Amino acid sequence: MAVTELKDAIREGGIPFNRAYGTHAFEYPRLDSRFNKVFNTAMINHTTLVMKRVLESYKGFEGIKRLVDVGGGLGININLITSKYPHIHGINFDLPHVIQDAPSYPGIIHTHSNPVVVESSKKTKKFFSTF
Repeated sequence: MAVTELKDAIREGGIPFNRAYGTHAFEYPRLDSRFNKVFNTAMINHTTLVMKRVLESYKGFEGIKRLVDVGGGLGININLITSKYPHIHGINFDLPHVIQDAPSYPGIIHTHSNPVVVESSKKTKKFFSTF
């Protein structure tokens, strides 16, 4: 259990989950299918609650033609957005073991290797590293 690693993580550095399970929390679901199912269900439920509220008042998606959700999991977030704004072409970008279980949604592509997304991610990372 990760909580048992909390004290040592504070003293020595590191992330309690990584120390307890020997891998990053977002890589672990690939190794444990039961955990993967629970994790994805939790992410879908939380995202749905939050995004429904956001979409009630936020109008920033009205002029967008293409939207990429980097780390989008099973694609629920991009699906909620494109359901309200069907003119948006959605790209759900995540790890291969994540998107392999992603359901098909109209107007959404699930990918882990889209060159446009990869290049944009590199530019974004470079931009944020200047701060």
